[in-house]
Amino acid sequence: MPRTGFLLLTLLLAGMALPAQAQMAHGAMDNNAPASGDPASAAPFGPPVTDEHIYYHLLFDQLEGRFGADAAFRWQGQAWAGTDENRVRLRSEGFVSRGEVDDGQQELFYSRAISTFFDAQIGARYDLDSKPGRGWGAIGIEGLAPLFFHVSATGYISGEGRLAAKLEGSYDLLLTQRLILQPQAEMNFYSLSDPARGIGSGLSELDAGLRLRYEITRKIAPYVGVSYTGLYGGTGDFARAAGAPANEVRFVIGLRTWL
Repeated sequence: MPRTGFLLLTLLLAGMALPAQAQMAHGAMDNNAPASGDPASAAPFGPPVTDEHIYYHLLFDQLEGRFGADAAFRWQGQAWAGTDENRVRLRSEGFVSRGEVDDGQQELFYSRAISTFFDAQIGARYDLDSKPGRGWGAIGIEGLAPLFFHVSATGYISGEGRLAAKLEGSYDLLLTQRLILQPQAEMNFYSLSDPARGIGSGLSELDAGLRLRYEITRKIAPYVGVSYTGLYGGTGDFARAAGAPANEVRFVIGLRTWL
């Protein structure tokens, strides 16, 4: 066969083979791609994240000794379990002083996220210490205000029609990555006097402090600081009648820990 005819035959066969190879490659790509009814094609990044994982947290924000005219031990802690949206929360606080437990408040809440930074809470509180106990229904809100101030406001009502309220606030000021200064304050209000518990109406108590903690690890942080306890109105009168100071500044040493 002449050379020119051989070249023409070679080009013709190559031209016939190329479309077939292209069609085969295109078919392989179609076989690997999800079908139009496949959920993966509708959600190429996977199914949406669901709020089903259960988390838990236990924090003792204050485990401390307070030293002034007399010594006292103070605890304040909380634990919760649940999802990012719905949680069961337990809070506890109180004092041990002069061999008695005082200002013991135990609270159990159902907590639900209502925004990125705030939870609404509803539940119950029981005052359990060396004095006569009191039960309360409770409703409140807790979260991070602008500039990351931690704030909490809770209202209470008892079966006898008594009303109470608690306002709390704190802020963590990072001096270094491990050294943190925390101002803190808690105020308690009552609508009626309760002489059996040494409580007067109106603003009853202000507990404030300034604590400097060092985080050895994120979970273990000893601290030192000062605290101020002020008892006002009828509450101050009850305290003075019992021989206790109505206003006291104390040196504080303690531990903050969580898991």
